[in-house]
Amino acid sequence: MTHMDSHKAARSARSMRRIGTGTAAGLLLIAAAASAQDVVQVGGDSHKVILENPQVRVLAVTIKPGEKVPMHSHPASVSYILSDGKLRVTLPDGKTSEREPKAGTASWSEPVTHAVENIGSSDYTQVQIELKAAAPAK
Repeated sequence: MTHMDSHKAARSARSMRRIGTGTAAGLLLIAAAASAQDVVQVGGDSHKVILENPQVRVLAVTIKPGEKVPMHSHPASVSYILSDGKLRVTLPDGKTSEREPKAGTASWSEPVTHAVENIGSSDYTQVQIELKAAAPAK
């Protein structure tokens, strides 16, 4: 192998390692999103179905102080906040944000995958209305 060939081989090996690392990171993000489950399956202690029909699923949500709801997904939804809260929300890419929802407010959410932790000192409660594909009008 010539000196030039050995440099090309070394560059090629470095490139493959970079591609491999990037691919592995991308696959981990995809796996995290794909493994996100229905919130009732992974957060059954905090999320209870109180109504379900072909149009909506309504959840009663109570997250105790320090409780963590694992990574899960919701379709588009409306939430009505019953008690003030302090939450840490983690997205599949690891980014976090803190939110302080206020009792008596409502909010809209597009479909989302996240994990949630109650970092406040009291129970956080809300009613969440998940929307399903609407049936056509008759």
